[in-house]
Amino acid sequence: MTLEQLINQVKQLTKTHVKDIIDEKIRSFIETGSKDINKIFKELCFCILAAGYNAEKSLHIQEKIDDGFLKLSEKELAEELRKLGHRYPEARARYIVKARGKINQLKNILEILRDCKQIREWLVENIDGIGYKEASHFLRNIGCLDLAIIDYHILDILEKHRIIEKPRTLTKKRYLEIEKILKQLSQELNMKLGELDLYLWYLETGRIIK
Repeated sequence: MTLEQLINQVKQLTKTHVKDIIDEKIRSFIETGSKDINKIFKELCFCILAAGYNAEKSLHIQEKIDDGFLKLSEKELAEELRKLGHRYPEARARYIVKARGKINQLKNILEILRDCKQIREWLVENIDGIGYKEASHFLRNIGCLDLAIIDYHILDILEKHRIIEKPRTLTKKRYLEIEKILKQLSQELNMKLGELDLYLWYLETGRIIK
């Protein structure tokens, strides 16, 4: 398979019901980004939970805990995560409670900075448990659509179409290189990177989660 075939597959999806689902997702992301900082923080918690774990299960846990992310102690949160089956309850509880102490900083950063890449750098440097993929995922989910979410599904589909050779380790340098490739692909398709991610995820998994 080739890049041209991948472009054609995405184009075909834009002519199906999948486009309606993705358009609604994009609208919901933009709406979440317009909400208060507590709603935005809970989205950050989802991305912390999803790192190295299942996105669908993380979404279920996010919905169950909800405002608990804002008020539970580290011990209480770890216990809830354990009950709900998260693989890393203690570590994720620690990351979330530590991030909670930076809510006001996060609010200020989102208000002051307009460049998504600058915000991503701040997140990676200041929020434990957040790397480039998780930071990009969080920002996409609050309406910042100009970043690539490069997880193993995206790497698999790019390798399958002989666009990249899947790296053994996704370093910052390699992440940004692949993001440039995806940016070119998104421009070919006249869509945002965050939108393209949903189409590629659907092609690889047959699902759209978040």
